[in-house]
Amino acid sequence: MSAIDYEAEYDNRGRVPEHPEIFARWARDAAAFRAAHPHAELGLAYGKSPCETIDLFWPAVDRDAPIALFIHGGYWRALDPTQFGHLAAGANANGVALALPGYNLCPAVSIEQIVDEMRNAAAFLYRRHKRRLMASGHSAGGHLTACLLATDWKKLAADLPADLVPTGLSISGLFDLAPLMQNSMNKDLKINPGNVARISPLGWDVSAGRTFDAWVGGAESSEFLRQSREIAEAWGRKGVATRCVEAPGANHFTVIDPLADPKSAITARLVELTEALA
Repeated sequence: MSAIDYEAEYDNRGRVPEHPEIFARWARDAAAFRAAHPHAELGLAYGKSPCETIDLFWPAVDRDAPIALFIHGGYWRALDPTQFGHLAAGANANGVALALPGYNLCPAVSIEQIVDEMRNAAAFLYRRHKRRLMASGHSAGGHLTACLLATDWKKLAADLPADLVPTGLSISGLFDLAPLMQNSMNKDLKINPGNVARISPLGWDVSAGRTFDAWVGGAESSEFLRQSREIAEAWGRKGVATRCVEAPGANHFTVIDPLADPKSAITARLVELTEALA
């Protein structure tokens, strides 16, 4: 059995040579959506740094809607929420608000700090709107989605509900970060034997009764497919209602495009998981 080439397995841009065109399309669509949205709250500060802000897209002026998170990817070291606002179109058309939190990036901060920032963003939204949240996210954002689902919120703050984030939908997420120690990007991520368990939610305790979907593109690398299959299996054994969904033909970047479609299967699932919180 040959050794796994972790450099190639996790090189999503190399596997999708047309990624510059995809990123450019995201930027155009997001800018147009942000400019035209009549009920958006942009740049809500949940922390002290310029990156700790939330873009919140409401489906109606009364702002009386369930709230889902969408956490962007970029291997914890690239991209920002302004490139993904158009993905709120699907949720908004179905009566769900979508909140896109930003975070500081590696190597300026650690992955552990980014996890804490996403917890702070979720707590900010709860305190502001007194609503539990559904979390979703792509790639590194899928990892952060799992971290929120497995957070002990009462340990974080007494005023937060224990089930602040009881449902999650990860898209092409990473849950076992040990392989990234053998990847060149680790010069920025700084994953090591001392911290890898603390930032790999695959092995974390998670409350039974929660719901977690792991979606992944069918055309993604064997490692990304493994990551989603393994967390669905591992958390399923812990009493979480899990499913792993492979989107036929989708690569690591096109897999999120259907979130902008009000009638897509992934939008329907996001709405279902969010409305279940009511």
